[in-house]
Amino acid sequence: MSAHANRKEDHRLITGAGCYAADWNLPRQLHAAFVRSDRAHARIVSVDVSAARAAPGVAAVLTGEDAVRAGMTRWPNFVNFPGKGGSQVIVPERPVLAHGRVRFVGDLVALVVAESALAAQDAAGMVAVEYEDLPVVVRPADALAPGAPQLHESVPGNLPFVYEAGDEQAVAAAIAGAAHVTRLKVESTRVVPTPMEPRACLVAHDPQGDRYTVHVCLQGMNMMRKQLAAYSGVPEERLTIVARDVGGGFGQRSTAYPEYCAVMLAAKATGRPVKWVSSRSEGFLSDTHGRGLEMEGTLALDRDGRFLAMRMDFLCDMGAYLSPAGAVSHLRNPTVCLTGVYRIPALYGLWRVALTNAAPVAAYRGAGRPDIAYAIERLVQQAAYELDIDPAELRRRNFIPPQAFPYKTPTGSTYEYAEFEGLLDEALANSDWNGFEARRKAAAARGKLRGIGLSTVIENTGAGMFPKDEVALEVGDDGTVTAFSVSHSQGQSHETTFAMIIAKVLGIPLGQIAVRQAVAEKPLTGNHTGGSRTMVGAGSVCAIAAGRLVEHGKSLAAEHFHVEPSQVDYTAGTFRMRDGSRSITLAELARARPAGRSLAVVGEGTFGSTFPNGCHVAEVEIDPRTGTTEIVAYTAVDDCGEVINHAVVEGQMHGALAQGAGQVFGEHAVYDPESGQMLTGSFMDYYMPRAGLLPEPKLGERPTPSKVSPLGVKGMGESGCTASLGALVNAMTDALRPLGVPPLDMPFTPLKVWQAVAGAKGGR
Repeated sequence: MSAHANRKEDHRLITGAGCYAADWNLPRQLHAAFVRSDRAHARIVSVDVSAARAAPGVAAVLTGEDAVRAGMTRWPNFVNFPGKGGSQVIVPERPVLAHGRVRFVGDLVALVVAESALAAQDAAGMVAVEYEDLPVVVRPADALAPGAPQLHESVPGNLPFVYEAGDEQAVAAAIAGAAHVTRLKVESTRVVPTPMEPRACLVAHDPQGDRYTVHVCLQGMNMMRKQLAAYSGVPEERLTIVARDVGGGFGQRSTAYPEYCAVMLAAKATGRPVKWVSSRSEGFLSDTHGRGLEMEGTLALDRDGRFLAMRMDFLCDMGAYLSPAGAVSHLRNPTVCLTGVYRIPALYGLWRVALTNAAPVAAYRGAGRPDIAYAIERLVQQAAYELDIDPAELRRRNFIPPQAFPYKTPTGSTYEYAEFEGLLDEALANSDWNGFEARRKAAAARGKLRGIGLSTVIENTGAGMFPKDEVALEVGDDGTVTAFSVSHSQGQSHETTFAMIIAKVLGIPLGQIAVRQAVAEKPLTGNHTGGSRTMVGAGSVCAIAAGRLVEHGKSLAAEHFHVEPSQVDYTAGTFRMRDGSRSITLAELARARPAGRSLAVVGEGTFGSTFPNGCHVAEVEIDPRTGTTEIVAYTAVDDCGEVINHAVVEGQMHGALAQGAGQVFGEHAVYDPESGQMLTGSFMDYYMPRAGLLPEPKLGERPTPSKVSPLGVKGMGESGCTASLGALVNAMTDALRPLGVPPLDMPFTPLKVWQAVAGAKGGR
C-alpha cells in the first residue's frame, strides 16, 4: 500500500461530476423559499399570507401555527449530563417556523412553496409580517447581566446551563500560596463556517406508511436521521436519508436544521416533493456559527516555574437557541483536555452558557478543542514573559513526561502515550528557533516587526454517540469489493483511505475497491464524520471487515473445494487449497457461491478516544506603517499515529491551518449591539482566508501508534485548527511586545494592529 496513492474521488470532483444536495431532483417537485425575520427580537403580531397564497404558481404557505400544530417545536440537544450542583440544562423550544416571537435576524417566519424557485421567492416577498420590537442583547456578558432583555420565559436570566469540572477549592488554595500567578482573558471569536456548498434539502413524502425520503448535505446519515426524528416526531424507521457528495462540513453539517423539518411539513401538506436550496446570504444569517467563547485563565506557578494549578472561566455564547451540539462541544471537549499537554496538579473549570439575539452556535472544526488549547497556550506564553523564561523552556519543564502515560488528568480523562518533548525538540529544530533573534534584527533593518510563537497541544478524538461502528463489504461478480459506510466524507477522502485499508488486508489493487456512503438500503450502525473520529472508528472497522471477508471466503471456498476451511489459504485475491491443486479468485467465488449465500460480511468495532498532539511554530512580520501582517514561516510537527495516506493528511493540515489563520487575521461574525443586525453578512464584509495567506508550511510527523485503534491511527482532521490559533497569536504578541503593546486578541486586522502600534508609540 502506497501512502502517497492518488485519491480516488479527485477526478470526479474536480471535473464537475460530483452530485451534491442541490443536484438532486424528483418528478413533480415544488420549490421552497423562506420568509426570515428582518429584526433580532420582536413579538409577532400577525402574519398575513393571503397575497402570497394567491400568487402565481404558489402551492402552499406555512407559518408557525402549522409548525406548532404538527408538534415540531423541540430542537434536540445533546447535553445529557448534570451541571453545577446537579442542575439540568434548560432547552428552550424552537418551532421550525417561529411562533409568537422571533429571536435573531434570519429566524424562520414562514415557508412558501411554489412551482419554481423564483415564484416561491416572489411570493415570499408578499408575506406581510407585523412585529412589535423588543429589546436586543447580542453580547453574552450583557445577556447575563441583571435586567437584561429576556429571550425565553423558560430560561431565567438567559442562563440555560452552568457546568463545572475539577476541584475549585484545591485550585484556590494553590493560587493563594503560589510564588507567581499569571492571569489572562482571551476570546475565541464567533465565526461563520461558510463551506463551499450552501445547505440544501429535497424531501419526498409517501402517504402509504407516512414515510419521508430526505436528500440532504450531512456528515453522517444516522446522526441526521436521529435528530430529524426527534425534531419532527417522525419515527426513525420512517425516515430515509440520502446523500452523496458534500462540499465541506466543519461541524455545520451535523445539525438537523429547522428548515429541513419545515420542508418535510410542506412535502406532506402538498403531496409533492419539495426542494430548498439556501442562498449564501441565508447561510450567513442562519447556518450555525462556531466558537464564541470568552475565557479567563489563572495559572499558578512555583519559584522554579512549575505549574501548580489552573482555573479557567468560560462564557459561552450560544445564540438565540441551543442547537443540538450547542453547549455540549463547548463543555465536554475542553473538560477532557483542560490540562493541555502539561502536568498541572489542580484544575478547575467553570462554564456559563448564555443565550443572545444572534444565530445559534454549534460545533465548528475542533469543537471546543482549539478554544481550550488557545486559552492554555496564551496563558503559558504570558507566564513565560512575566517570569522571563524562554517559552519553549517553560513548556519543557511542565510537560507530562513519557513515563507518566497512560496519564489520568485531574478532570478524569486518560491520555494515551505521547512524546511532547520529542515533538517540541523537532519543531524547534525544524523552525530554527535558536536563529530567530538574527531574523528579528534583519526584519527590523527592513522596518518590520518580527515575532515567533509556539503552541503545543493535545486533543481528544475517536469517540462517538453510537455504540459501535459498522462497515459492510460485498464482492460483486466482477470481483469488485464494495464497502458501505454511514460515516460521510465532506472532503476527507474516505473513498481513498477506506479503499487503501481494505486493499492492504485483501492484497488486491486499489481500483478493485468501491466505497459507498449513506446508502439507505444498508441500515448500518455507526457514527457520523466529526471529531476526527472516522479513521479511528470506521477506518479501523474497514480492516476488521476485510479480515472477516477473508475468513468468510475461506468457508465458501472450502465448500466449493469440498474440503475443510482449515485446508484453504488466501493470498492477494485468490483462495487456494493448501496442497495447491485448486484455486478460485474473489470474482469466481462470488459467481460460484451457493444459492442463498453471498460473499458479503459486516465488520464492527467499538473504540474510545485517541489523543493526537503536536507542536507548531509560527513566525510573522508586521509592517508598522500599515498594520498588515505576513505569515513568513510555519512549522508543524504532529503525532496523529500511523498515517494511511500522507497526501490526505497534508491536505487536512493545510486546510485546518488556513481556517485557523482566517480566524486569527479576520474572520469574525459581528452583530450591531443596538439593533442586533449582522454587520458581516456577506463576503464583502466577512473576511475569508485566501491561498496567499499561508506560506508553504513545513510539516513533520512524529507518530506514536495508538493502542485504541487496531490501525494505530489517532485522527488528524482538526489538529491544524487546534494548534494554529495559539501559535499565530503568540507570534503576533511576540512581535508587538517590544513596543509595549499589551496582549491583544483576535482578529488581528490591519486596523487593530496599526492602532496598537500607533498607540504604543504615542505612549497610550
